[in-house]
Amino acid sequence: MVAISVLDLVPVIEGEQPGDALRKSIDLARHAEALGYRRYWVAEHHNMTGIASAATAVVIGQLAAATKTMRIGAGGVMLPNHAPLIIAEQFGTLDALFPGRIDLGLGRAPGTDQITMRAMRRDPMASNDFPQDVLEVQAFFAPAGPNQMIQAVPGAGQDVPIWILGSSLFGAQLAAELGLPYAFASHFAPDALIQALAVYRERFKPSEQQATPYAMPGINVIAAETDAEARHLATSLQQRFVGMVRGARGKLQPPIDIESYWSPAEKAHVSQMLRYAFIGSPETIKRELGAFIATTRADEIMVTAPIYDHGARKRSYEILAGIAPEIGLAREAA
Repeated sequence: MVAISVLDLVPVIEGEQPGDALRKSIDLARHAEALGYRRYWVAEHHNMTGIASAATAVVIGQLAAATKTMRIGAGGVMLPNHAPLIIAEQFGTLDALFPGRIDLGLGRAPGTDQITMRAMRRDPMASNDFPQDVLEVQAFFAPAGPNQMIQAVPGAGQDVPIWILGSSLFGAQLAAELGLPYAFASHFAPDALIQALAVYRERFKPSEQQATPYAMPGINVIAAETDAEARHLATSLQQRFVGMVRGARGKLQPPIDIESYWSPAEKAHVSQMLRYAFIGSPETIKRELGAFIATTRADEIMVTAPIYDHGARKRSYEILAGIAPEIGLAREAA
């Protein structure tokens, strides 16, 4: 059976503020736990008015405090923005507060633009050090030696699983070399998914953390009672991606008649980026998502659902949880 989890980009919808988005995420996390989702991740983004998870470790702490058993984590922390010691301390602290429930996904993208990187006092070339920085984080989580001058406190000797995130072959190769689980961002960058999974599995070297390859693609799922309703809800997601094409990011917009909104070129580009968006009724989702799972041989899928209406968003996750056993998806015990 394939595990099923949630990726929450903590979307700020038009007409609301980040605090509203954060409170909705806490509510959604409780809902997802009750539905049997395995883990709940949030991602680091900066200077984006439509995403409220910039202080990722702080958000994770609130989500973990609001839930009881579900794993909570970062999908991910953009490591070039931080010193490895600081990340080990932050996630060591989270693990100390919520033992056995914290995941640390690491990515090498900045999670923002070049101007914001300068505001964060980060070197644009810092991503070149990503493999070494991952090793440093691992070292800070290892038990401290008797003469070790610098320790992560909390952090040293704690079991915080590390994941490598990626949207290209680079992350697949690094995850395989280090023997770590691998999450692929196919919810917005689908092109290299199949090749990256193949490279990861072929080159995987067992490690102390992970004996066998473990791959988790990210996907968009927008489920509703009918195909027409789901397609209408999905226009908020499509507008967000059109905004990316136009260089005009903002808050998540309400559903619209999308055909009058985008140009043919924009429609083609966005449709390609959303190749792994599964939109429809329960029957449609079962058919299309079942085929995706069979093709990718995923060990787990991580589902994001950028839906404007909070009730409809919760209902989408309910529908997916309801059909999960029919397409080989495993829910956790409530």
